[in-house]
Amino acid sequence: MARAAGCLEIVATPIGNLGDLSPRAREALAAADVIAAEDTRRTAQLLAALGLQRPLLSLHEHNERARAESLLERLARGERVALVSDAGTPLLSDPGYELVRRATAAGYLVRTIPGPTAIAAALSVAGLPTDRFCFEGFLPARAAERRARLEGLRHEPRTLVLFESPHRIAASLADCAEVLGAERPAAVARELTKVYETTYRGALGELAARAAGEADFTRGEITLVIAGAPPVAADDGDEAIDWVALERLVAAALEHLPAAKAAALASSVTGVPRRLAYEVAVRLAAQRR
Repeated sequence: MARAAGCLEIVATPIGNLGDLSPRAREALAAADVIAAEDTRRTAQLLAALGLQRPLLSLHEHNERARAESLLERLARGERVALVSDAGTPLLSDPGYELVRRATAAGYLVRTIPGPTAIAAALSVAGLPTDRFCFEGFLPARAAERRARLEGLRHEPRTLVLFESPHRIAASLADCAEVLGAERPAAVARELTKVYETTYRGALGELAARAAGEADFTRGEITLVIAGAPPVAADDGDEAIDWVALERLVAAALEHLPAAKAAALASSVTGVPRRLAYEVAVRLAAQRR
């Protein structure tokens, strides 16, 4: 049961176009006793554009644990705390989880002021299936680690949504084409909702070649959407692997076993090749860290 004192509001802000800020979000920012912001300078610019002045407190990946404590004290005094990220919806590859976790555990009211997110925006224009998708955040910066992560996603049947920095998008697309397949359909959405919004669509190999040769391709904020893997036939060729069921079985096994043993168990139960089961186990184990 939520306490009467204090309220934490998770406020989505525009990813580029100021017109996308909802009236309710503006009201929440105007009424906040303090705004916890990933970058106070960027949030100060947003507030200035809105004609608002509110106290700001930085909250980012390096100080969230300490900041959460002081913000919980404010909630205990009955204050309204608004949480924003640099752009879009907080906690989606942005700080805030620790604060929200601790606020809910303490019984304070936590509510969302929903709005823009590059994840949904990119999916809506990618021209790829959206009935089932998974968000993987940023790929690792190091090439070897990036390819290892992609290996774990090679047989993921859901549409993949990834964030990537402009200076790494060419290398990431080249790795995606190599690991996931050059013919895999994909879309690169850059500068969503901004003046130079552009969506590039095509096979991963084609997009990798464009990224290597076009300067504009590697500029601005980038969201990468990749079609899920097609069904893979089991060794006997009689029927396709049920990846959803395999994931559930591996996830349950990982509660008690390391990845290799979880994969061996799943392989023996389902008949899926151990190599494929191990790829699923490695990916799910990484997501738990």
